[in-house]
Amino acid sequence: MTRVVIVDDQTLIRQGIRGLLEVAEIDVVGEADDGRTALAVVAQTSPDVILLDLRMPRFDGIWTLEQLRAGDIDIPVLVLTTFDDDELVLGALRAGARGYLLKDVTLNQLTRAIRALADGGTLIAPSITDRMLRAIRSGPSPLGPEAASVQSLTEREQEVLRLVARGYSNREIAEVFFLAEGTVKNHVSMILTKLGARDRTNAVLRALHEGILD
Repeated sequence: MTRVVIVDDQTLIRQGIRGLLEVAEIDVVGEADDGRTALAVVAQTSPDVILLDLRMPRFDGIWTLEQLRAGDIDIPVLVLTTFDDDELVLGALRAGARGYLLKDVTLNQLTRAIRALADGGTLIAPSITDRMLRAIRSGPSPLGPEAASVQSLTEREQEVLRLVARGYSNREIAEVFFLAEGTVKNHVSMILTKLGARDRTNAVLRALHEGILD
């Protein structure tokens, strides 16, 4: 069973999400009302996925993402928020979020996203994607000026990257191409290196900005 920690400053929201996830057989192993508490709860419970709100008093979602990254805590974070402005979305993805959903999603969409992240995938709300594509293509690199120059990807690496962008996990990609999962992991690692990206989500953003992905 997938294990989740919910981070949201509103008690009623946390309780509601917990109840829904338990119906869907996802185990909520902890809750926190701000980033600092979240770090302690995550350390105690080691969840498979962190559900994180962004706008919280004191220690907000971006702060939490930065602290997780600084501490080399490689637990996938799914942002679940009511805010979808471009700057906030890109800020969360730059800080290490692997998924971004709005709170108007259905239970099925939420559980699918949680399981996708737990299995190594990524997922961004479709309602945000089109607008983000326009912003990414018209602006500077989403990874900042320090990003390495993009090296050419092989045909297979481009195929793998397309499935990564669609939220496929390494296991699912391996099944599509009839490859060993370890081979897919090697492809993903090479993609990250060539794109100068630190994780799968940033690799997708970088590829979109450079026109590698449609």
